[in-house]
Amino acid sequence: MRPTTRRALRSAHGTALLAAVLTAACAGEKTPEEADPVMESPAAIVRLLEGGQPVFGIFSGDHTPEQGAVMVQNRETDFVFYSLESGPFDIPAMEAYMQGMADGAGEYAPHPVALRIPPIRDDREAAPGRVRRGLDAGVDVIVFPHVESAEEAALAVSSMGSNVWPAVPDGRYVNLLIIEDQVGIANAREIVATPGVSIVFPGPGDLRRAYERDMEAVENAIQTVLAACKEFDVPCGITAGVDDIGKRLEQGFRVIIVTAPEALAVGRAAAGRN
Repeated sequence: MRPTTRRALRSAHGTALLAAVLTAACAGEKTPEEADPVMESPAAIVRLLEGGQPVFGIFSGDHTPEQGAVMVQNRETDFVFYSLESGPFDIPAMEAYMQGMADGAGEYAPHPVALRIPPIRDDREAAPGRVRRGLDAGVDVIVFPHVESAEEAALAVSSMGSNVWPAVPDGRYVNLLIIEDQVGIANAREIVATPGVSIVFPGPGDLRRAYERDMEAVENAIQTVLAACKEFDVPCGITAGVDDIGKRLEQGFRVIIVTAPEALAVGRAAAGRN
């Protein structure tokens, strides 16, 4: 998908949204913006976070246009998490997936896309170019896995340019840093405190490997990141399922990524977003 395709669709959606807002205002009804934050892509993520509301995402599934068309029909998710951390850095395949979402969107805007790129530590010089290719393709969130230091966090922030929330209150883009190694946990406060960081995640899956499946140590690591996020008022996220999504919301996690679609309904109900 060419970037202009996504921009054109958003422009058309914006025109339709404005017309709906004017009609609703005249009728004294709720506007689409008030009724369904998902309708306003990609600003809905920022608006939810600014309003203290939790944000829900779901893993993309297969990297095909057909899966994109299926995923866009799920209106309970706020964004789609698309990973190119390993394997070919195949931006054209992601664009095709996004085009599938656009083609299947109907009256809705396509979901914002969070693109996970390879770790900065693997190739520091390549990271900014990967970020730029993702943003040019139309993604709204860049995900940086295996962040280990404040220096890497600063590089992640700077690679995204100036139009990033919360440094810019109405910023166009969001960065998401994942801490999932012991060295990153040791540096969690410095990473989270880095100016310009949007969201920070502890990564349970890789932390299990890092701590050799010592689940008490894994949970302590998760809580270390959450505590740092609360200290510096940075939204903290985590992956969760049906069984633990309510607990994670109670603990203060504000961005949740799920694999199973049914977890979205459970999470939204727990958060009062139904």
